[in-house]
Amino acid sequence: MAVPVSQAWTVATYVLKQKLMGKKRYPLVLMLEPLFRCNLACAGCGKIQYPAHILKAELSPEDCFKAVEECGTPMVAIPGGEPLLHPRMPEIVAGLVARKKYVYMCTNALLLKEKLHLFKPSKYLSFSVHVDGEREHHDFGVCREGGYDIAMEGVHAAVAAGFRVTTNTTLFDGADPNSVRRHFDQLMEAGVESMMVSPGYTYDKAPDQKHFLGRARSKKLFRALLSNRKKTWRFNASPMFMEFLMGKKELTCTPWGMPTYSIFGWQKPCYLLQDGYADSFAELMQSVEWANYGTESGNPRCANCMVHSGYEASGVNYTFGSVKGLLQTAKAIFFNTYKDDGANKILNDWRPTNHGQLVQIGSPILSAEAERVNHAESLVAGD
Repeated sequence: MAVPVSQAWTVATYVLKQKLMGKKRYPLVLMLEPLFRCNLACAGCGKIQYPAHILKAELSPEDCFKAVEECGTPMVAIPGGEPLLHPRMPEIVAGLVARKKYVYMCTNALLLKEKLHLFKPSKYLSFSVHVDGEREHHDFGVCREGGYDIAMEGVHAAVAAGFRVTTNTTLFDGADPNSVRRHFDQLMEAGVESMMVSPGYTYDKAPDQKHFLGRARSKKLFRALLSNRKKTWRFNASPMFMEFLMGKKELTCTPWGMPTYSIFGWQKPCYLLQDGYADSFAELMQSVEWANYGTESGNPRCANCMVHSGYEASGVNYTFGSVKGLLQTAKAIFFNTYKDDGANKILNDWRPTNHGQLVQIGSPILSAEAERVNHAESLVAGD
């Protein structure tokens, strides 16, 4: 299976409990951002565009635990920034594991190999490594030559040490589906537990606003990617969300499904849009005019969104919303390889585009801060 049976059971019983209680809106995964600081400066992301005093700020372990308790979800994703730059990240992860939360610690893996000894393998902990395709595509996407090799070294080291390892691949306009399918083979051969793939999100602060995928191009790309799939591929995503990406199913956005908590508080309304912040999870749920968000709302900022943070919870809700949903999901998991001759034609006719020369983006403030944090951590660890 793509996830351990214990995790699948925990999530299924949690969702069914919410439905039996008559809750129409409930969170599935907490997106916990303890910091925005990063050791990469990807053109498709804008986290490090914040001023220096924001990049230096961090959530304490106590802040993180309080947010998790407020939200009540069984799963916690820790994006960033780069979580491994947080000097107390091992303490945060250990505290969440002790609370029996299934933790996906997102990382670009540049520091993973050297920091593995600070963590303990557990069924509750997975390192979710950001790998955006084969070597050339990944390095171009993260604006860092050699980034792919370091990331894959981290993957191999974590797998060898007995950790759960998943991957996260974000695709932008011009992505080559033939290359991405080879990438899936490589990740499975590396021993990763499962893979997540999603179209790039239109993040307002991203330096590159030209290469986000629109809906039509997303569906064409993911139809080519996910049709005629190999039985060896394991995906860490709802089958219904993946059918949505392929254009086989219509889903409406669930902006509250993956609420975000950061140094600013609870972000309104979702992981991608910043329309203010709430002081508590209850305030977030009560104060947001949810009808104003999602593709069906007519909000132009939501028009092209098909991303995991908005629609994974929608796929899970569809699965558990009816007997039909359960049967369709079971069929997708156990029997459907999505045979599609038209998708093969897309693959055969696809012509790679020249994305230009790799440009490494740097920030002197960021680099100095990252070096300071790494030095401090080394002193604490006695390295």
